[in-house]
Amino acid sequence: MDKLQSWLTLHLTEGLGTASCRKLVTHFGGPDEVLLAEEGELRQVKGIGEKTVAALRRRPGTESVQQELEKAWENGVSLITWDSDAYPQLLREIHNPPIVLYVKGRPEILSHPGIALVGSRAATSYGKKTAENLASNLAGYEITVISGMALGIDAAAHRGALSAGGTTVAVLGCGPNIIYPPQNRSLYEEIVERGAVVSEYPLDTQPENFRFPARNRIISGLSLGVVVVEAAQRSGSLITAEMALEQGREVFAVPGRIDSLKSAGCHRLLQEGAKLVRSVEDILSELPGQLPPARKAGDGGREEKARPPLNGDEKLIFSSLDVYPKNIEDIITTTGLPAHAVAGGLLHLELHGLIEVLPGRQYLNKN
Repeated sequence: MDKLQSWLTLHLTEGLGTASCRKLVTHFGGPDEVLLAEEGELRQVKGIGEKTVAALRRRPGTESVQQELEKAWENGVSLITWDSDAYPQLLREIHNPPIVLYVKGRPEILSHPGIALVGSRAATSYGKKTAENLASNLAGYEITVISGMALGIDAAAHRGALSAGGTTVAVLGCGPNIIYPPQNRSLYEEIVERGAVVSEYPLDTQPENFRFPARNRIISGLSLGVVVVEAAQRSGSLITAEMALEQGREVFAVPGRIDSLKSAGCHRLLQEGAKLVRSVEDILSELPGQLPPARKAGDGGREEKARPPLNGDEKLIFSSLDVYPKNIEDIITTTGLPAHAVAGGLLHLELHGLIEVLPGRQYLNKN
């Protein structure tokens, strides 16, 4: 059995945790030596109890391990073990790093300087727009954007990086060949092509709630810092922020409206000392010497489009809008214009891509 098969045997052994596995490998000198050790020798290792010995007794056979390797090859998945030179150094330094990483895409990206952007699945348009813009600007500095490919903030962050020609890493709470949520199929495929999808879970592992908090330590572990864009008081994103602090990473938060429940978690982080983020410069200023030199302005971000000419009413309507949605009644009240003038002006602004129309005829400024 070669070394990769030995690592995979330990990884696939049900009931053998990553901490116990590393403890055994460190004690005996390698995965091969652990598998060859007698039960009496295993029991002599400090912190290794009968449950671990029993788990190793039930370890998978060579055939099961070979099937996993073949499945990885068929799915274009690379395996990176804890002792490999390809294993990302930042992740190796955390308290409980995975012993095997499954990577679909470009494994070398895991070692590039990265920033994690995380937040609510049920995000507001403000949150998604902010995540996308931050990710796009980070890509302009050749910084990899790391997130969890969930709906809402995660997906917006990945899309922002990709739209700017940058790289992004999606850390999954399921097997690397499982697309979850299924609505993100096209996003998954684009990340695989231009970035990397990574998981510690074997192929075909289905997404279950208990897996997501565990994967959050990988999101923060791969990153120089974690930016929480939008999060409620109880949010998985706050777990990622806590893990980042434990790992010695920088924690950032984007403020929202003071009455927004969707930003309550971010506001709590700010009260507790997280760095406030208004632009990408707020992130970069906290990480001197850890990031590559910036490209020229505009190389990574989106190009500014020339704004079409607006008449007086349209300028007034446009200036009344911001990143928070307003209904048409509010716009009429703010501008003092008649309803027909507001309706016509909004249509013109929408046709030119200057505003976004949300369900319920809510309007916001896209720029």
